Amino acid sequence: MTPSTTSERGGLSSTALALIPIAIAINVALGQLVQSVLKLPIYLDSIGTVLVGILLGPLAGAITGLLANIIWGLTLAPSALPFAAVAAVIGLIAGYAGQYGAAQSWWKMALFGVLTGIVAAAISAPIATYVFGGVTGAGTDVLVAMFQNLGASVLGASFAQGAVSDPLDKTITYLVVWAIISALPRRLLARFGNIQQQ
Repeated sequence: MTPSTTSERGGLSSTALALIPIAIAINVALGQLVQSVLKLPIYLDSIGTVLVGILLGPLAGAITGLLANIIWGLTLAPSALPFAAVAAVIGLIAGYAGQYGAAQSWWKMALFGVLTGIVAAAISAPIATYVFGGVTGAGTDVLVAMFQNLGASVLGASFAQGAVSDPLDKTITYLVVWAIISALPRRLLARFGNIQQQ
């Protein structure tokens, strides 16, 4: 971590501590809207996590993802709780994406979105299968059912659903974050040492 994202004692900076709760609120609000109200076959529940990861680094991103799913799971959507580890990995990858200059261009962000989606699908498929039997109550259940009707096992259907939904979802997420970062003044971005700028 860089000095701008950590305190002198090695903890998270005041900037990180201020941004993380906002990012958690964004994750929970959008995730709840998409999964419980709109029932879309994507998630959009990690925009805050990716934003924090890109700006503040892997540790802050992982903490944001982990806490967002724990809070969401304990308050509004119990199905989110078992995926807390997946959310932490998403934040971790976003942190490294920021360090490798992904925010410099939309196509780099899209590439990291696809990569993050593939990793998320691989980790979440066994959780969806063995904890929920493939049915989590989200809009993605339609895809799981479709793949099962085509002859896939529950695990196979869960992974196939993730392979379709996750890369698309994370690509959209990264591009939204890229648009947010692109709109911020460079003077403000300079306060976030994790993000590599041109």
